[in-house]
Amino acid sequence: MDLTWLGHACFRMRGREGVVLTDPPDPKSGHAIPKTPADLVTISHDHPGHSSLRSVGGEPVVLAGPGEYEVHDILVSGISSFHDEEQGAKRGRNTVYTIRLDELVICHLGDLGHALSSADIERIGDVDILLVPVSGAEENLAAAKAAEVVHALEPRVVVPMTFDPDHPKKDSTYHRFLHELGVKDLEAVSKLSVTRSSLPAEIQVVALDSRAR
Repeated sequence: MDLTWLGHACFRMRGREGVVLTDPPDPKSGHAIPKTPADLVTISHDHPGHSSLRSVGGEPVVLAGPGEYEVHDILVSGISSFHDEEQGAKRGRNTVYTIRLDELVICHLGDLGHALSSADIERIGDVDILLVPVSGAEENLAAAKAAEVVHALEPRVVVPMTFDPDHPKKDSTYHRFLHELGVKDLEAVSKLSVTRSSLPAEIQVVALDSRAR
């Protein structure tokens, strides 16, 4: 499976069963992506930065909420969550997706805004690759909470998202998140190519470069 970060919360996952695109943004949202064909699109919540099909090519199946789905032999679970710590009172709901592609389980947290309960963790289950929002925006997880979610789910690979790769400050949420996980600055790579047999034995943080598409 090849994983590419197209920017913000949008990833392209290319596997044997097809191409999955997560949270495609509207070009006018400030997070434009190139026109990208997909077989399946997941949308975590209704927001211009996460829910536009204007840059999506082909005729994809679009998933936009909780449930159990099977699309082109790709298994997807959508788990209900919230965009804030007040059960959605401020910013509404969010869907966390687990996507089973090429015998791997990829979990996209969307704009999760709270720590996960034990029931949430059980529903999500085993995770190989975790995509974590670390933008530092009010509606997203703080660095310590994001690290808490990582430790709760125990993935093999962690990929940060929604942060600005050009942000120079060492006190950004992204850098504080790395510090919480005991990781020094990472060299970003253009894509992550992984198979079940190549998963690391210990947790590994991978920085992807959204500018290298």
